[in-house]
Amino acid sequence: MELLIKGSTELNKMFVALQRTASGLRRDFGEIENLQQSLRGARDFVAKAAARIEESVLGDLLLVRPNAGLLTPNVTRAGDGRDEFVLALSGAANFVRANPRFAITLALRSNDETKIGLIYSPIDEKLYYAEQDSGAYEFSAFHSTRIRVSNIKNSEDMTMAYNLATPRPTMGKNARVTGCPALDLAWVASGKFDGFISDPLDYAELAAGDLILREAGGRITMDADLIATNGHIEY
Repeated sequence: MELLIKGSTELNKMFVALQRTASGLRRDFGEIENLQQSLRGARDFVAKAAARIEESVLGDLLLVRPNAGLLTPNVTRAGDGRDEFVLALSGAANFVRANPRFAITLALRSNDETKIGLIYSPIDEKLYYAEQDSGAYEFSAFHSTRIRVSNIKNSEDMTMAYNLATPRPTMGKNARVTGCPALDLAWVASGKFDGFISDPLDYAELAAGDLILREAGGRITMDADLIATNGHIEY
């Protein structure tokens, strides 16, 4: 197999699966604009699109590791108990409103450790990815660039992303609410944001971003809140 991105053959097979699915998702995105006068109809359409993502990607992934388990917001399959693919559509509410900030997030876990993580934005065709102990990268226009978290330490200079049901007074003047947690984590990893604070998330939505952030030098904790930072911020 010809390698498309810097990394293992297995990583590249996972990326090919995402690309194949993303082409259909882009067609769905074009259709969603025609449904904006019926929000309920748009939600139903997106729910069906998310189901097609799972069916399409997971079919390809089982060719990569046939005995692997599967974890998505809608599907759980035990597999061999060693390997597991974790998949989600992040930012589905944005997709419903024809907002292009959404992403497919995909991870491969082995023996309870995330080995490969990919976050793919179908509309701008940008990929963030990492393999365990190999660094984190951004790929677009056929070029991979290593990414690292920011060095910002001064609270007045920080740009923080949030995914909270109830806004907090401490959010500050540079707060961002984007509606796509997976891309928020990728943007902390690539230094576009300095931190991200969220209500608890489905693990399928954050498994890939967790690895990518840590490989980029960041820090993440998942207690009452999910807190991801560049490592220079204390919360």
